[in-house]
Amino acid sequence: MADRPELMAVGVEEEFHTVDLETHRLLPRADSLLEQLPAQRFGAELQRSVVETNSRPFVRLIDLAEDLAALRRGVVAAAEPLGLGIVAAGTVPVVDLDALKVTPDPRYENMLEEYQALAREQLICGAQVHVDVGDRDLAVAVAHRVGPWLPALLAVSASSPYWLGSDTGYASYRTLLWSRWPTTGPVGPFESAREYDRLLDDLVKTGVISDQGMIYFDVRPSAHLPTVELRICDACPRVEDVVLLAGLFRALVIRELDAIASGAPARPVRTELVRAAAWRAARSGLEGELVDPVSGGPMPAGAYLRGLLSDLRPTLERTDDWELVAELTEAALAGGGSAARQRAAFAGGGLGDVVELLLAETRANTEWMPGAGPARQEVTTMLAGYRAEADEAVLFDGSARGPYGMIMTALDRIGIDGLRERERQRDEVQRQLGMTFHVDGEQQDRLFPFDVIPRVIAAEDWTPLQAGLSQRVRALEAFLHDAYGERAAVKDGVLPDWIIKESPGLRPDGRFVPRSAVRCAVAGIDLVRDGAGRWAVLEDNLRVPSGLGYALANRWLAARVLPELVRASHTPAPARALSVLRTALTGASPALALVTLGEEDSAFYEHRLLAREMSIPLATPDRLLVTAEGLRIDDDERTPVEVLYRRIDEDELFDAIGADGRPLGPGLLAAVEQGTLTLANAPGNGVGDDKALYAYVPQLIEYYLGERPLLDIVPTYLCRDAEQRAQVLDRLDELVVKPVDGYGGNGVVIGPDASAAELDEVRERILAEPARWIAQETVRLSTHPTFTGDRFEPRAVDLRAFVVRGRVDAEPAVVPVALTRVAPAGSKIVNSSQGGGSKDTWLMQ
Repeated sequence: MADRPELMAVGVEEEFHTVDLETHRLLPRADSLLEQLPAQRFGAELQRSVVETNSRPFVRLIDLAEDLAALRRGVVAAAEPLGLGIVAAGTVPVVDLDALKVTPDPRYENMLEEYQALAREQLICGAQVHVDVGDRDLAVAVAHRVGPWLPALLAVSASSPYWLGSDTGYASYRTLLWSRWPTTGPVGPFESAREYDRLLDDLVKTGVISDQGMIYFDVRPSAHLPTVELRICDACPRVEDVVLLAGLFRALVIRELDAIASGAPARPVRTELVRAAAWRAARSGLEGELVDPVSGGPMPAGAYLRGLLSDLRPTLERTDDWELVAELTEAALAGGGSAARQRAAFAGGGLGDVVELLLAETRANTEWMPGAGPARQEVTTMLAGYRAEADEAVLFDGSARGPYGMIMTALDRIGIDGLRERERQRDEVQRQLGMTFHVDGEQQDRLFPFDVIPRVIAAEDWTPLQAGLSQRVRALEAFLHDAYGERAAVKDGVLPDWIIKESPGLRPDGRFVPRSAVRCAVAGIDLVRDGAGRWAVLEDNLRVPSGLGYALANRWLAARVLPELVRASHTPAPARALSVLRTALTGASPALALVTLGEEDSAFYEHRLLAREMSIPLATPDRLLVTAEGLRIDDDERTPVEVLYRRIDEDELFDAIGADGRPLGPGLLAAVEQGTLTLANAPGNGVGDDKALYAYVPQLIEYYLGERPLLDIVPTYLCRDAEQRAQVLDRLDELVVKPVDGYGGNGVVIGPDASAAELDEVRERILAEPARWIAQETVRLSTHPTFTGDRFEPRAVDLRAFVVRGRVDAEPAVVPVALTRVAPAGSKIVNSSQGGGSKDTWLMQ
């Protein structure tokens, strides 16, 4: 969703040896393990004694660490009942070459025939780190530029001092074994991905390698994805060292991408010197000296790594990795590296003790992580077969991620029958509260769908989200005033003229709002999160955003149904959110009232709740009276209203008949223009949440605020543009198509889930009225466990956050409550009108 460095996801492939737990000898038993493990996360390698794991890509290193630990737990749990041990190291000391076989695969069998001893002795394991740079040309460019610093990462990983029962004298003998292949070592400079691909084709053409999968450079661009892959490193017994490699490599990649963006040339280091530096790192690891690529001379490994860490600090701080990576660097240096630990074990008890050390370090998972809870929190019955490919709460092995350990433990105690009883209590409380909503075409109101499993938004997410939400609303407020004013953004070429003039949300009424008034008092910003942990804005809602009342009600409902969990959540109380909302709405005047259509409105429950909790009048349009003194409610006190919290469409409000039998529109607009009445939100705000404008909001932030956008958006294509329309029509089955003025999920077509007939229909609509449609890249929404009556199942979720502002000279405030919306089974549309539900949401501080 983004090419910003702080959002670059990083993933890891780890290779593991399978050994006999009694003899410590390498065994060709990987196929037995792979029969028990999910194929999308575990795979075979050339040798049948090696199992490969594939992590999910993540933005945060701590999330990556959890995933890596779960994968290790999975393969260890499958191996030990078979009498097998799992070792993460470059080599295993005890090997019988005659007993080992390659994996029965035509490609691997051909490699054995062609490469002979190289293939037979490929009894080595590595750790490979992938960074998503978003562009394959950049991946090619950055692969060469990071090369001089990669020997230091090899030194951190060096874990293969023993080969065929002997101490080789090297910290990473795997590097020497690996370097015998014809396509290893540093990668040279290339002008483009096309030039790089031509080299690969030429290498295959020589017959020296059989396919591009045999490109074993120290670092390489992926053949199919816009990622760059680190391949120089040994497998690491300790998962924390793998996380350190991932953090350092990503920082190096980002630093060089920044240099490319600024036009800085690559550091002129010859390939021969980089190869020599890699040999030095393989020879002595962290115990000796490394070659400094800047001076070209030797330097103690500790001094070199600390200097590199200092150079990378600005980049690591941008990605919020500094503290963790600094801690892990010092831990790696203090331990002296895996090779040193293995030699110490050998001195105490021989090769058997070396293997026991490697087995123990591979098995020990996440105890090192600051604040980590128990290593495994599992709700086994309800999570059986759970699909956690993009889940926020559950790892692939059924263990809880991060803060969900406490929640899952509590739910395990409650059990399935207990949760069913809690759901019965939930429905009863909802009926008592009247917590329902109405769907057009249905006679019976529905209970608002509420899942009892809460969602946790970690402070590491919520804190930057708040800053980005506030920034976005400031820019949109500036745009709304500009759109109904001089339209400077159009004059200065930031926006095309049609974006305002042809917007369905543009209204003449909008010009009645004074410059001094806040146009967007309450904004609802919809956010989505992908499986890597990246957040992006999906939509802006600036007209009459709903859901805040339901977010509050969800907390009260959760407190009744799961009091033991809510008491332990330590999240802001609903009263604080109400205070923030009321303070903003009364910024212009304390004379506040809420206007609603009444019981016929699908969200009337929410209107009534908000009015009650803020102790303000709730009025329907027929009770409003515009007089010479201003707006009044036609009650016994003739209650004055100077701020009208509008929870009704502007047309319905202005066309309604007031208490005096006359249309309300003329009087209300006159009061707005005179400044005696503030409408929250102002008429004409639809021009600001138009789906076409959405594509330009990052530019608006830079234009109006002079700031870099803090929140990403989903790549968006405007169908009115001929070139973009052609791309959309060619990729309809891959994209999400939306009407520019749509809301509530109406008219949305999700290409990957649509039928051929639905795609044909939307194609015709786009061709008939291209200006009415936009398309967006499909985001693989993160999922969250949802209770279905007998188990948990993953459901796609989004988040509606609320930003309020009372005066134009005040900073917007993010309300400390948010609404998690949950899609029905098999759907990505979360709107309640489309069958979606919601969850209590814990915003951690």
